[in-house]
Amino acid sequence: MLYEQPNYLGPQYFLRHMDSADHQQWTGLWDSICSCCLIPQTSSHRIRIYEREDCRGQMVEITEDYSSLHDRFHLSEIHSFNVLEGSRVLYELPNYRGWQHLLRPRDYRRCLDWGATDARVGSLRRAVELY
Repeated sequence: MLYEQPNYLGPQYFLRHMDSADHQQWTGLWDSICSCCLIPQTSSHRIRIYEREDCRGQMVEITEDYSSLHDRFHLSEIHSFNVLEGSRVLYELPNYRGWQHLLRPRDYRRCLDWGATDARVGSLRRAVELY
């Protein structure tokens, strides 16, 4: 995972092995990369999504990728997560577009916990290396 600012802050980009080395193709807006981290690979990926903050309200547990969380689960909003196993990349828009946020195993009780300023949640993908 690449970060625009030091100390793993700011906009993020999930870079896979097969992605282009030309940063303009995958970021487009950044002048520099100030920090990065490796994501450990796991064999299973489980996450619980909740319609309310503090892991309350309707809950759905998923193990796969979803290009549109709203279309698939019909939740009015998603405000918190509990990542049980593996890491996920959360996208602000459907079809794996928009701002990206890395979700590692832990509770994310509100959007500020995953680095967003609002609760826009469009799609969710397992953070796995594809060769």
